[in-house]
Amino acid sequence: MTGASADTGAWIRRFHPAPEAPTRLVCFPHAGGSATYYFPVSNALSPGVDVLSVQYPGRQDRRTEPCVDDIRALADTVVRELRPWADRPLTLFGHSMGASLAFEVALRLEAEGIVPLGLFASGRRAPSRHRNETVHLADDDTLIAELKKLSGTDTQMLGDPEVLRMILPAVRNDYRAAETYRHRPGPPLSCPVVALVGDDDPQVTDDEARAWAEHTTGGFTLRTFTGGHFFLNSHAPAVMSAISAHIADTLVADSR
Repeated sequence: MTGASADTGAWIRRFHPAPEAPTRLVCFPHAGGSATYYFPVSNALSPGVDVLSVQYPGRQDRRTEPCVDDIRALADTVVRELRPWADRPLTLFGHSMGASLAFEVALRLEAEGIVPLGLFASGRRAPSRHRNETVHLADDDTLIAELKKLSGTDTQMLGDPEVLRMILPAVRNDYRAAETYRHRPGPPLSCPVVALVGDDDPQVTDDEARAWAEHTTGGFTLRTFTGGHFFLNSHAPAVMSAISAHIADTLVADSR
């Protein structure tokens, strides 16, 4: 074990430390989300997998810190924070904006010779499939309506003015980061990519999800679930089973 395993710092959360696990799963939250969204994942996969969750600045215990509204700048910092944790194989999982961030992190890790076991891109179109979106420029009411439409945040919380004052700055920041992100053509990943999508997700079409195949030479799988943008909430066991199976199969293949 590396020394960093005892101190996760501000950026990395480790809810259920699994020091004997052979691999680590790094989870990247959606726009407006926080590391605690993945607490159930950590609880379910530990101790077989050491689960880490990224905590962006500007929310929860980091709410007084300036937000980062650039996916690439965020990726640069996350990679720096993850280096001490790369003493064993990493798998990356990102939902929505988190998938774009996980992709950029994977590119940087591979450039340093750290090839992930895989990248799970959930609820997000491929980096090369751009939409002209400007929700981050809209007024608060429009932003709240978008959140309710996607059902990513408890609608009861969205009706609490005090809660809204706390979360809207981070939400708007993250929407800005996601909507202004532009893919820069370059070498594809060499790790496998698994795209997960809800069949009624207004944010991702089937073709946009399949386009993730263009971003890797390491194999591609598309899994479609019933539901909208946050299909994860109702398909958590199946998603975690898919992650576990992928990690186990890849470890076996790498050992041959």
